[in-house]
Amino acid sequence: MNKTPLIENACRELLQYGVWDGRAKCKYWIKRYLLHRETAKEDLIFWPTGLLAAGLWSCREELIKNGGSGTERQPLIDMIENALAAYYGRWLKKDMPVAVIDDLLAGETLLNIYLEISHHSSENLMGLSQEKVREALDRLAAYAVGQPTDAAGSFRYRPAHGSMFVFADGIGLACPFLYRYGETFGDQKYKELALVQIVNFLSYGMDGEGLPYHGYDLTDDCKYGIIGWGRAVGWLLRGMAGCLESNDGRKGLWEPFTELTDAVLAYQRQGGSFSWQLEALEGPVDTSATGMICASLKQGISQGVLTDEKYEKALWKGLDALKGFVRDGQVYNCSGECEGFSCYPQCYGAYPWSLGPALEIL
Repeated sequence: MNKTPLIENACRELLQYGVWDGRAKCKYWIKRYLLHRETAKEDLIFWPTGLLAAGLWSCREELIKNGGSGTERQPLIDMIENALAAYYGRWLKKDMPVAVIDDLLAGETLLNIYLEISHHSSENLMGLSQEKVREALDRLAAYAVGQPTDAAGSFRYRPAHGSMFVFADGIGLACPFLYRYGETFGDQKYKELALVQIVNFLSYGMDGEGLPYHGYDLTDDCKYGIIGWGRAVGWLLRGMAGCLESNDGRKGLWEPFTELTDAVLAYQRQGGSFSWQLEALEGPVDTSATGMICASLKQGISQGVLTDEKYEKALWKGLDALKGFVRDGQVYNCSGECEGFSCYPQCYGAYPWSLGPALEIL
């Protein structure tokens, strides 16, 4: 299919989504300085744009490797590189603030940029210097190491609010970056930090049928949210797939990744998509869950972990299903942003969290 409209829209959203306008800045100023309330700052690398960056980088690699003639592909490559340069450039100019663990997702593409610079033995790429990019990567990694954890060493999601909850989201947000950072710079502690997040969630956050709850709390030994929420499944698979690049990751995760994939594929709908809650086979389709699950399938296949023909068939069915929801550079039928455990708004539209994963696989 023609991905140009998807790429064009992703480049726009990368630079616009979540950026405060004058009204939002004014509200922040009033709450913080007049009412003296703790309120979140503007986050220029929050997770929705991190997903877009990952999707765009995947498109760039595909265009360079398998694209058509230079006159067809070079304008798209330039568009992607210009958007990524502007996205990371404005964050670097703000002195690289890291607000929450979610921001580590944006570090994945930044790490790809660093590796590209190193591979070509150049000092910069897209106007981003190797030295500055390395500084940013170190900042993200150090932030993760300093995060509060529970008794088992898992990241507490939103610890500033006093929460002891561990969310499945955190696996997909943090683990691929941490693992690849440790692999790239030869520091085992970051790989171990990533793997312990996954091992703990598989130990404390799953139901008896092999599907995840949305999260858990070790202090009361209780699991929270619904079983098989589509994006929680996607986040968990994404985090595991991102740690399959080396022998260390494959050795520890090969079997549980395959088992989770098998449990998930049991709920693939006849048309190839996945529901907002996997077991709700007569409920709404969720393209964010479908995209994230299929992206992890693709990664598991490419890493030689998922070798049976059934996985390729499931991936192609999922891709065909996603194509049916693409219109005007958007991927529709995506569920809205989750508001917490068991708070899953049943409103469906087009969001970055369906577009980003779709770019990786369509």
